[in-house]
Amino acid sequence: QASQDELKAAYRRLCMLYHPDKHRDPELKTQAERLFNLVHQAYEVLSDPQTRAIYDIYGRRGLEMEGWEVVERRRTAAEIREEFERLQREREERRLQQRTNPKGTISVGIDATDLFDRYDEEYEDVPGSSFPQIEINKMHISQSIEAPLTSTDTAILSGNLSTQNGNGGGSINLALRRVTSAKGWGELEFGAGDLHGPLFGLKIFRNLTPRCFITTNCALQFSSRGVRPGLTTVLARNLDKNTMGYLQWRWGIQSAMNTSIVRDTKTSHFTVAMQLGIPHSFMMVSYQHKFQDEDQTRVKGSLKVGFFGTIVEYGAERKISRHSVLGATVSVGVPQGVSLKIKLNRASQTYFFPVHLTDQLLPSAVFYATVGPLVIYFAMHRLVIKPYLRAQKERELEKQRESTASDILQKKQEAEAAVRLMQESVRRIIEAEEARMGLIVVNAWYGKFVNDNSRKNEKVKVIDVTVPLQCLVKDSKLILTEASKAGLPGFYDPCVGEEKSLKVLYQFRGVLHQVMSADNEALRIPKQ
Repeated sequence: QASQDELKAAYRRLCMLYHPDKHRDPELKTQAERLFNLVHQAYEVLSDPQTRAIYDIYGRRGLEMEGWEVVERRRTAAEIREEFERLQREREERRLQQRTNPKGTISVGIDATDLFDRYDEEYEDVPGSSFPQIEINKMHISQSIEAPLTSTDTAILSGNLSTQNGNGGGSINLALRRVTSAKGWGELEFGAGDLHGPLFGLKIFRNLTPRCFITTNCALQFSSRGVRPGLTTVLARNLDKNTMGYLQWRWGIQSAMNTSIVRDTKTSHFTVAMQLGIPHSFMMVSYQHKFQDEDQTRVKGSLKVGFFGTIVEYGAERKISRHSVLGATVSVGVPQGVSLKIKLNRASQTYFFPVHLTDQLLPSAVFYATVGPLVIYFAMHRLVIKPYLRAQKERELEKQRESTASDILQKKQEAEAAVRLMQESVRRIIEAEEARMGLIVVNAWYGKFVNDNSRKNEKVKVIDVTVPLQCLVKDSKLILTEASKAGLPGFYDPCVGEEKSLKVLYQFRGVLHQVMSADNEALRIPKQ
């Protein structure tokens, strides 16, 4: 947001500070020449409206963006931004052509009813009957990949295999999707399987208004019993900024009408739904609370009542690594019994483990289903996950330090040279500030501070930035903008990849003050 006058003033001040002719020492003269050239390059970028518009929005990455050489120079900032975004879209499209979007689900059903529903008289004469029998009674595997054919056409190949109690089958599907306009797309689907005959389907999506859309799915399933047609239509509308309303009508093998309202905010997710259909009719209410913590913890609960009985579910999910989310849900129902459902999302892959504990409503089963996963999670998190993530972070930091070692060394040398070149200017600034009882920086440090007792084993990594901060004082004021302070003259990054702060001890009107500022936080001293 600096004006051209402010840019010129800063450029003149730095030129006076780093001008080679002001330094007689050969070593200082060489260092001054290098820093003077860097200042000149920066001024060339920022004094030109076009290059400044690119840099302000996209940084150095924008200046080095592939394709900029064909951009005309006589353009406004808005036109340059549009051109940049067009080039970026083209590059993303090229990447998309080379990339599929794999999605997969693996579900393993476990029957553990022998833990709670044992009938001892049946096992009296059976060898090994003292151990509960836990079995895998069903499995399901599905996978899909996408292949962009053109910027508007995509082919989707998917397949699945299912088995339950020794019987099962599978199917394979091919879908071709075309984006017809900004308002809609259409999809043709062909499928075949060993349990069912060929399948032909047509799916259409259309935005009716900016706040309303409709999806229609028609299908023809061929089998030995003849042709089974099916039709599903969903009408959705934005009721407000965070709320969607859905109306669904399904006709075919399992006909039903369904209406639902979904409200999703930053801290919660609420759903209420009602369905009338054959064979299932039900009402359902669910609520999910989103904690604003680093692990994105969520706690959820739901109640579902219908012709099949009543089900109460409650659970939680938490992010355990950058790409993984682990969740557990306890399901208590009549006549379904008690089940524990464990789900792990890893990138675009989902692993689901429903464990059926008992066919009855047993308090012991509900207790162990609730407490067991919590105890196991906290034990694993403390003994396995946390040490692993800490070691992984250290490896990444070490790798980052190695890759930037030469660059950081150069920045350090430039910063030290800048500090030496600033000495005379700083002396004059201090004399002027002392005369008016103004702002004098007594001490200043930049880097990683350790104030928390839980982190007392970590090493403090700071550098002294008293001189460069005093050099930035003008008219008894020090103003730093919202940007990393590692880029300031006389600064460098002493701890790459770690959290940094700036600590300043300064004197104003003869009184000592102290202030602590985060790395990217704006700072203005003296404060009111």
